[in-house]
Amino acid sequence: MRFYSIIIPIYNRPDEIKELLESLTQQSFDNFEIIVVEDGSTIKCEEICQSFSSKLNLRYFYKENSGQGFSRNYGFKKAEGDYYIVFDSDCIIPSDYFETVETYLNVNPLDAFGGPDAAMDSFTIVQKAISYSMTSFFTTGGIRGGKKQLEKFRPRSFNMGISKEVFEKTDGYNITRMGEDIEFSIRIEKAGFKTGLIPDAKVYHKRRTKLSQFYKQLFFFGRGRINIFRFYKSELKAVHLLPLFFVLGLFFWFLTPLWSRQLFEWGGTAFAVYYILIGADAFRKTRNPFVAGLSILTSFIQLFAYGMGFINESFNYVKQPKPTGLK
Repeated sequence: MRFYSIIIPIYNRPDEIKELLESLTQQSFDNFEIIVVEDGSTIKCEEICQSFSSKLNLRYFYKENSGQGFSRNYGFKKAEGDYYIVFDSDCIIPSDYFETVETYLNVNPLDAFGGPDAAMDSFTIVQKAISYSMTSFFTTGGIRGGKKQLEKFRPRSFNMGISKEVFEKTDGYNITRMGEDIEFSIRIEKAGFKTGLIPDAKVYHKRRTKLSQFYKQLFFFGRGRINIFRFYKSELKAVHLLPLFFVLGLFFWFLTPLWSRQLFEWGGTAFAVYYILIGADAFRKTRNPFVAGLSILTSFIQLFAYGMGFINESFNYVKQPKPTGLK
């Protein structure tokens, strides 16, 4: 039976970690330790962590702010497990998560793995719509753990596991933010380790609660994709360009009345059909007309914000093409 070390970096989000820790007390498999790394927060979660000391094998550490990637490395160095599991502080873990992982690894050994994310019934309508937009094949191509994928799955740090050997050989994250988990996953592959998706090892990911926060997050993700390009030129694939084409197509569509009314109408029809499909798919999955309707808006934000971030960092790349932020 494997021993797991759960690494949770946190920055000024004590309420989130309370829900996460509470979910970890409900696990059917409990052969794990928890390492909370407070990344220079001004609003600390130490007291909340102490309140779980009788229920969980938990260690709390406070350090100067260095960003999430390097804070995870800090936790890896403190870990004693056979596998290190990284969760974001805004995740809630189903009670069978570790039992699912342990069972899967017994049959299909992996050096590094990830799982999908989903929305709980208790999430707000906004959170459910955002969750749909971040996991739908229509918006992300399924690359974040969907059953259908346009690109090879790579573990993301909201739900990611690595063996102790992986950390010892790779030395963890090379950059602390802006695509740090993708860069790490690519480097794990290049080191010869076996990686994969555990389809049933899902987490409930609360993500952002406001649409403005969601826009900022996706804008940052778009910038991160270009940052990955700085390290690995071959890793910019067609699926990553879809939000860029969406933004350029949208701008082009707004200008088409200047020379072709018919082309404007065709473009409008194409956009309308696309979002009708999104709305229908969201309703099929959630059975909630309000979530389905809002998913149309969040999907637009998801594509537009990512595309704008992609464009923004592309201009920055012209100024600074070499990788930055290395350890």
